[in-house]
Amino acid sequence: MMQIRRSDARGYADHGWLKSYHSFSFADYFDPAWMGWGNLRVINEDRIAPGTGFGTHGHRDMEIISYVLQGNLAHKDSMGNVKGIPPGDVQRMSAGTGVRHSEFNHAPNDTTHFLQIWIEPNQRGIPPSYEQKGFADAEKRGQLRLVASPDGQDGSVTIHADAAMYAGLFNGAESAQIALDPQRKAYVHLVRGELEVNGERLSGGDAAVLDGETSLTLAKGTDAEVLVFDLAH
Repeated sequence: MMQIRRSDARGYADHGWLKSYHSFSFADYFDPAWMGWGNLRVINEDRIAPGTGFGTHGHRDMEIISYVLQGNLAHKDSMGNVKGIPPGDVQRMSAGTGVRHSEFNHAPNDTTHFLQIWIEPNQRGIPPSYEQKGFADAEKRGQLRLVASPDGQDGSVTIHADAAMYAGLFNGAESAQIALDPQRKAYVHLVRGELEVNGERLSGGDAAVLDGETSLTLAKGTDAEVLVFDLAH
């Protein structure tokens, strides 16, 4: 089974300083049909206005990934990390027993555009931790690059969850095919551009949810950037 969810079917919130699309139920957006997919709980596409951001707030027992598309995301947390996250970096924060952090766009004129991703952990009550790594475009060009996994395979960030996340860039004749375990779920989020996913044409913000499928083919991209998730059922 593969189902396409179009970008304009997502939840949307405009807080002035923050404009956010919600792939799954989040905050004031609630849709019982879209509470998550497998152990993927949140994909928020956020745009933070210049000089604004999320004040200090807390999380527990969640694997949180930030994937920046434009601008820079300034991160500060109760573990002592003070970081800037540019495009190409993948940041992982394991909230565990509890962490407090803030996220800001300190640029005077530029919007920070990023994806906030939450994956439910397979271990609760662990010490909170932080990891950030950069992945060059060349590593993602015409292929799926593993960027998050349970064991840090191939230099990916390590998440405490039964899940993996891949990133890819596709244009023109570039294509990729990977095998899927039909006993697991998969989720394809097209960050931007256009791309064919198992023969279906997606545009930026669209997603494909897959269950029981044995393969995934990505092809005929037009300046496409895509995230693919392998998820527990």
